[in-house]
Amino acid sequence: MSVSSVESSALDCPIGEYPDADQLLREAVRWHFDPETGSRFWLDRLPRLGFDPIEEITTFADLEKFPYVINELRDVPAEDLIPRGLTAADVYGVYESGGTTGSPKRVICTNEWLDRWIAFSEQQFQLRGQQPGGNWLGIMPSGPHIFGAALKEQAHRGGGLLFTIDMDPRWVKKRIAAGDMEGAGQYAAHLVEQASYLLETQDIAVMVTTPALLERLAADARLAKLITEKVEYIQWGGMHMDADTRHLFRTEVFPGITLQGGYGSTMVCGGSMERIGLADDEPCVFDPLGPFISFNVIDQHSGEPVPYGERGQVVMNLVSKGMFLPNNPERDTALRFEARPGMPGDAVADVQPLQSFDEATVIEGVY
Repeated sequence: MSVSSVESSALDCPIGEYPDADQLLREAVRWHFDPETGSRFWLDRLPRLGFDPIEEITTFADLEKFPYVINELRDVPAEDLIPRGLTAADVYGVYESGGTTGSPKRVICTNEWLDRWIAFSEQQFQLRGQQPGGNWLGIMPSGPHIFGAALKEQAHRGGGLLFTIDMDPRWVKKRIAAGDMEGAGQYAAHLVEQASYLLETQDIAVMVTTPALLERLAADARLAKLITEKVEYIQWGGMHMDADTRHLFRTEVFPGITLQGGYGSTMVCGGSMERIGLADDEPCVFDPLGPFISFNVIDQHSGEPVPYGERGQVVMNLVSKGMFLPNNPERDTALRFEARPGMPGDAVADVQPLQSFDEATVIEGVY
């Protein structure tokens, strides 16, 4: 995956190419803060920034100048997020965060952005020696979570069908918050029961789920056998998975099936994929869809980068034509690793939830 040499426009570079990071940022800032093309969301906030983004934001290191505005996405009208240089017809959908630490936050996803995200995912398939064809089973949330939209498009563009289950992660997190672990367990069993009907009756090439649900599926010998016989590719995400569990799944539980992790956030309309070539005893390192999405791993108190290999809080940036969301502290911690050559920020590994975030307890749940 080489960095594009396109000089004319980084913001509009061809789908599947990756422009120079600082050029992309400069073009994105001009787009989002120009009265003719920027969104009402950012233009309304321009006077209180205290600096001129077009003049002063030139490299990714400058993104730390932006204030923390993500909580303002909880009640902003979705129309205010659409850049004036685009129209509602350019928007694929409006999506929400999981509501783990309060009411959900909203983002828009444009058609162009979804194309970029799917191209990135397809490249990851191909780099692992597979084609993203066949039917998919998503044991994951669908709307209003953005991941469900991406799964549907990937399955269809690969010539297959997407099968889904009825999953509401917000409900099970409420049960956990209320101390109802029995109810949460019953809900997880309900999800596995739904998935079993599809595994028994449909041809499934790609299965996408969380580590917790994958463990429940593996604990049922009949379902584990069905998965081993049918599924070619398992992608997990939404929760952390340690290296020992990953090794066990690959070598003993689902031998012969490609197992790949993903890590992301609705707040960047996508995320990252597990680095290729990692040894079984290495932590699962995630590389984002750079330079459009970038991660930084910082000390939660000082805001400074932690040393490589050390744990810190994950901060995410989204720099795209459809949305610009910089300097967004996430509810996760991770080990800091070097990013891929030519990409800004950091790679992350061994992602774990913070105990609390924005004065709310973080609940990982089944998602």
